[in-house]
Amino acid sequence: MLLDDLKNRSENQCELCRSSENLEIYEVPPTSNPSLDNSILICSVCKGQIEKTEQIDPEHWKVLGETMWSEFATVQVVAWRMLSRLRNEAWAANNLDILYLDDETLEWAKKTGDHEADATVEFHQDSNGTRLFEGDTVVLIKTLDVKGSSISAKLGTVVKNIRLVPDNTEQIEGKIEGQTIVILTKYLRKG
Repeated sequence: MLLDDLKNRSENQCELCRSSENLEIYEVPPTSNPSLDNSILICSVCKGQIEKTEQIDPEHWKVLGETMWSEFATVQVVAWRMLSRLRNEAWAANNLDILYLDDETLEWAKKTGDHEADATVEFHQDSNGTRLFEGDTVVLIKTLDVKGSSISAKLGTVVKNIRLVPDNTEQIEGKIEGQTIVILTKYLRKG
């Protein structure tokens, strides 16, 4: 079983930060069939930051200075990608300069294009800076006229079960008077 093989290989620790809590299999993209050669065992903290569902904490990744020397290409690939995202940190840039990947491993590391992004992750936030999630309830902090409609969304209107607009962190979708509309996050607060 893959999980048992990864636990044995990693001595039951995250292969990136060495944590022993909340471990799970992470398939290193691009991959279509999980195997020991394209998967690593990571903790939930590393996974959240790798997959950009959580803001990156540079301090968490300083351990890459040690774990990047893993004999396993999968670990090297993820370490290289994270160091690349953190390249504005002096320690990460230094580690990136000395990390050697053979041509095939480097090509794999570059395939996702993730190394071209920086460490910042943008989330949908309300007018107070509180993070919004799919299905949240929000309250309008301003009366809004809905373009192309006779609806006027009044101050204090509660909008339940919102949807986040995937490619724009400044917009959500919600239903007001039975009509789905786009609302700017600066005009609402989490309910």
